[in-house]
Amino acid sequence: MANSNYVERTMKSTKIFDGKVLQLRVDTVEMEGQKYTKREIVERQPAVGIIAITEDDEIILIKQYRKAIDKEIYEIPAGMVDFGEEPQKAALRELKEETGYDAEKSEYLLETYSSPGFTNEKLFIFYAGGLTEGDQDLDEFEHLSVEKVKFEEALKLISFGEITDSKSVAGILFYNNFRRKNG
Repeated sequence: MANSNYVERTMKSTKIFDGKVLQLRVDTVEMEGQKYTKREIVERQPAVGIIAITEDDEIILIKQYRKAIDKEIYEIPAGMVDFGEEPQKAALRELKEETGYDAEKSEYLLETYSSPGFTNEKLFIFYAGGLTEGDQDLDEFEHLSVEKVKFEEALKLISFGEITDSKSVAGILFYNNFRRKNG
């Protein structure tokens, strides 16, 4: 792998939009040879996802309509990290709110960036086990269904293109390798 020390130097940064969930800025950057271009960057606070596995080797998924792609998709439970909140606590909170499940144990799996070509959003993904079923606590405008799927079936859903959400694909595949190595 080639070692690159290439860096784009920000010459100017302009905030275009400041919303509840994201901010948009346009940076003018200097490239090699004193060439300049613009980069549109979506700023987001960190997010979390959680791979929740039952004692029967089922993964807890949610099925939710996503307006940006105009369809309903499978995802792992996920959400934003509140200001000052630890990512692991946020993951367990999101699991409870979206699915109703509490977890007796949780463990850090990985962190990833959702799409670093245009956003700084970092995702922390955790494992949860020792699940106890309870009541959901959805936001007013949140509509989703909770589905338990055998873990092997979830792997098939990825290969068949039925699970396409990047955090879900990354988390499920990482957890699959993690459990193979660690039993």
